[in-house]
Order: sequence, then C-alpha cells, then structure tokens
Amino acid sequence: MSETTTTTHEYGADQIQVLEGLEAVKRRPGMYIGSTGKQGLHHLVYEVVDNSIDEALAGYCDKIVVQIGEGNTITVTDDGRGIPTGINHKEGKTGVELALTVLHAGGKFGGGGYKVSGGLHGVGVSVVNALSEWLVCEVKQNHKVYRQTFEHGNKTSELEVVGSTNRTGTKISFKPDAEIFDETEYDYDVLEHRLRELAFLNKGVAITLTDERAGQEQTNEYHYEGGIKSYIQYLNRNKEVLYDKITYYEKSMEHYEVEIAFQYTRGYQENIYAYANNIFTPEGGTHLNGFKSALTRTINNYARKANFLKQNDKNLSGDDIREGLTAIVSVKLLEPQFEGQTKTKLGNPEVKGIVETIVSSELSAFLEENPKIAEAIVQKNISASHARMAAKRAREMTRRKSALESTSLPGKLADCREKDPAKSEIFIVEGDSAGGSAKVGRNSEIQAILPLRGKILNVEKARLDRMLNSDTIRGMITAFGTGIGEDFDITKARYHKIVIMTDADVDGAHIRTLLLTFFYRYMRGLIEQGYVYIAQPPLYKVSWGKHVEYAYDDADLERRLAGHDRSRITLQRYKGLGEMDAEQLWETTMNPETRTMLRVGIEDATYADEIFTMLMGDKVQPRKEFIERNAKKVKNLDI
Repeated sequence: MSETTTTTHEYGADQIQVLEGLEAVKRRPGMYIGSTGKQGLHHLVYEVVDNSIDEALAGYCDKIVVQIGEGNTITVTDDGRGIPTGINHKEGKTGVELALTVLHAGGKFGGGGYKVSGGLHGVGVSVVNALSEWLVCEVKQNHKVYRQTFEHGNKTSELEVVGSTNRTGTKISFKPDAEIFDETEYDYDVLEHRLRELAFLNKGVAITLTDERAGQEQTNEYHYEGGIKSYIQYLNRNKEVLYDKITYYEKSMEHYEVEIAFQYTRGYQENIYAYANNIFTPEGGTHLNGFKSALTRTINNYARKANFLKQNDKNLSGDDIREGLTAIVSVKLLEPQFEGQTKTKLGNPEVKGIVETIVSSELSAFLEENPKIAEAIVQKNISASHARMAAKRAREMTRRKSALESTSLPGKLADCREKDPAKSEIFIVEGDSAGGSAKVGRNSEIQAILPLRGKILNVEKARLDRMLNSDTIRGMITAFGTGIGEDFDITKARYHKIVIMTDADVDGAHIRTLLLTFFYRYMRGLIEQGYVYIAQPPLYKVSWGKHVEYAYDDADLERRLAGHDRSRITLQRYKGLGEMDAEQLWETTMNPETRTMLRVGIEDATYADEIFTMLMGDKVQPRKEFIERNAKKVKNLDI
C-alpha cells in the first residue's frame, strides 16, 4: 500500500497580501470594467467621458470631443473646470495625481464637487490609467496649461506647467495596454451609439466623435437641444407613430431632476428605457416602477371617465397600456442607490413616489387637453387587451393539449435522451432535407433536432395572439419548455443550448433573422442567459486525393489552398445544409469537439431594438439606407 503525503500551506497574517495603488485593477480588471474583451475596451472611453459629463451636469461643460487616433489611442477633451491642480493637503498630492492614481478618489462622495454624478464609485479615470500602456493628462486652469504623464498607472513625470491659456478644461489621452486586453481595435459604431445616447440625455451638450485612423476617417457631432424628446423621435424614426406629438415632463427639485418623454407607435413592442444619472438601468428600479404604476392608473381612470370602459369592464392591464409605447425615464439624484456594482437597478424608494406624482398629474392634464390623442391611445390599449385575452385562451388550450406527456412535444421534434438541460442542446434546422441529415448524424444522447417548414412569422408585425396560431412558433415554444411572454420562465428551459442552423445563403440569413427577432421580442431571457447560438457550417469542401478539409469562409479557403497545386484540387461550394451527408454535417457543424458556434448576446438593448425594427419593421427606406451604408462590409453574399 503506497503512502499518501499531504502538503500543508501555512496561512497566517503574513500570507495576507495588500495590493498597493492600482495593482488590484491590473490583477482583476474584469471587476472594474466588466471584461478584457471588446466591452471592457470601450468601457475605458466611457469612464473618461463620464467625468466630462459630470462637469456638464454641474453646469460647467458644453463641449466634449472624443478622438480615435492611429494605433487605437483615445483622446477625450472637454471645456469643464479641469481636474483640480492644487495640492490636497491631507494626501500631500495634486488633485490630478490623486484622480489618476488612487481608487475612490474624486469629488463625488459628498465633498461638494458635484451635485449629481454618473461615476458613483469614483474609480473611473484611475482604472483607465491602470489599464493603459501610457496616459497623458493636460489641464487648462488658472490661465495655465498643466501636463502630467503616466505609464501602466505609474507617474513618469510630475505635474508641470507647459503653457498659458485663457480657457479651462481637461484633456486625457491614453493607449490601452495590449498585454491586458484581448483586442485593442476600437469600433466607431459602438462608441457612436453611447455618445449619441449621452447627448440625448444631457440636452445642450455637444459631443463630437472623430476617427483619425487611416482609411476610416469620419466625424460626427451629437447635439440635441430637445434632449430626450429628440431621443424618442430618434427611436421611433423607423416606426409608424400613433400620433405626432411627443409627451414630455420635466421637474427639478433640490436633490432630484426628473425627465420623462413618451410616444405611442402603431407597433406591438413595448420599449421603455430607464436611466439614473445617465446610467442605463436595464432592470429598471423605483423610477421605472413609478412611471408604470402612474401610467396604468391614469389611463384606466381616463378610460372610465370618458366611457371607453363600461362599469362591468375589467381594468386594462399594464401590458395592454404599454403596447407600442416608446418611453424614456431619466432621473438625476444626489445619492443614487444602485443594486450591485453593475448598477442595473435603481433602489431609492422615494423616487417611485416622485415619478408617480409627476406622471399622474401631468398625464391626466395631457389626456384632458388632447381628447383625439387620448382616444387613439385608449382604443389601442383596448385592442391590445382583446388580443391578450385571445392569446391567453390560446396558451391555455396549448397547455391543456400538453397535459399528457406523450403528446406534449411537437411531432417533428427528434428529442434527445438526456434529461439534464445543462447537457442538452437543440438544433433549429431549416427544412426536412437538412433535418434528415441532422437527425442521422447527431449524438442522440444530448442533441435534439427540430426542423422548420418554410419561413416563420415575422413577429415584428404580429401580436401574440396571431403568433400562437402559427404551428412553427407553437412547436418551438413547446419544445423549449419556457413558455412565452408573461408566462416565460427560464428555469423551465429544456435545453441550455438552442442552436440556429440554417443555410449560408440569403434565405438562410432571413430565417435566422426571423428566429432572432422572435427570441429577442418574446423569449429575451434565452439570449440574456447565453442559451442561443448560431451554427457555423462550412462554405467549402476542399479535396485532393483522399484528403478532405473544410473552409468556413473565403479567407479560410485561401489559407487552405496556399502552397497547393490548385489544378489537382476539387472544390465544392455548399449552397445548403441539405447538400451534406449526415457524417459531414456532424463532423463540420455539430460535433462539440470540432465545431465553431457563435453565442448570441445583447450588449445594448436600445441598439438591438433599433436593428430589429429597421430590418423587420414596416418601413422600407431605413432598410434600404442600412444596406447601402453597410454594403462594403459584406464578406459573403449568395444571390
């Protein structure tokens, strides 16, 4: 019998490490910026811009300029007061050095520097410094230009005067550290979306974005005197609105500022975006709860008073009243209480009452003063209520039909034997031909196959009751197990991988977009949990002799052909999954050991909504403009 030895690691006070300065940020960057991927890279820019926005909120900044330079450097310039250059007597350092080298150092912790601030945790610009190869800070203040340089978060010079000026402001330039970030290529469109959003939320502030990289030169300025009214107009630009007027309320108090704007469209999707101190709160919170509560109560009261609802009629539900609504709820407050560091939900209890009082009073007056608009809104709400009840009856009928396990799953579904959802995956396959190959080639232990017959309903143009009349959609709902809409329950998901596997042609792309629209609008939790994937089948089969390889795009094909005698190569271009036999489909697209799949995520809800509305909505012109604008970016297009 062999002897077992155990190694004991001493753990005492001497083993407790204290990470000095910004070392904690370098060790665990994801804790501060979310990730070291694309999202975290762009977050660096937002942290610097947020400081400039805070100056705007305080009334000292009108212009912000963001520049992407060669080598993916970033420069952010504002005309605010400038980071304080004087000595902080408690710390014995200048304000500039403290702001750039010390976590939780700033004027946002009750010291009177700012009334309201988005950078609640005060780690912004110091984190950017820690994660940058180099950073240069210039401050215009006291008729002088001050400059200090840093590398990897450490100062390489003292704060020194390098010129004179009659202006004020801060200019920060930095280059992200390539040893920390997975990628360092900035995406203009991603920055543009956030900067435009900030311009909407802070009316009157002019934000300019400039790309100076060779071959990518462009400049745009975002400046909206209408603020969130302009935001509503922008969000609804590709939608048919129910009426032209945008409802807007603004109220300022000692420690609170509330702005609300909304407008109804003729569509069926509810799009309400809530912000606290310019921070998007995807989980809502007390400000959103106050808005929804007041909206539902006020419209129901009006509907009864105006005899649209009779005595025996039930009240309209919140879902009925919010159908087709586009709204922005923006609050700014002195001491925001966010739930968690990610700031996804506002928790200040007093905000609910403040928002509720404003909306109840202002909306009541608006409905009384605009009877034609009020009638259009209420009639749409009532129509939504009728559709909701029809959808409810359809769901109840579906549940009754599904009561017996033997008849609960759609007939075309070839289910897997595994009962653990975390180990199970389902492939949504285009057509019976590909479905046949997939059923034969799959690992039936863990892989289920659900073939689709033709294109599914475009849910962007249909209410839930009509959707539930579609056999294809009902089949997916039943197979996934989560329910839909108000019945959706992610814990009942039967598969933790839902894989869209369509042909690599225009029809396949269209079906994929229809499916993604359906998931985003009615089963968004599947995407948010990371359960939705897009299969990546190969485009080419490359053969020479008995040797076979697969290429997944044109660039991959060229790499595989390099160094070979092309006259001896047989090249097959796959037009559809049905052209592959079961073995090929398994080997290239379904085998967990060798396949490549794309996980579908939602980085920004407003941007995702814009794209789905543009691609799948009623208006043709925005779709045409999108195609023209992005035509040069297309790599593969089958005609």
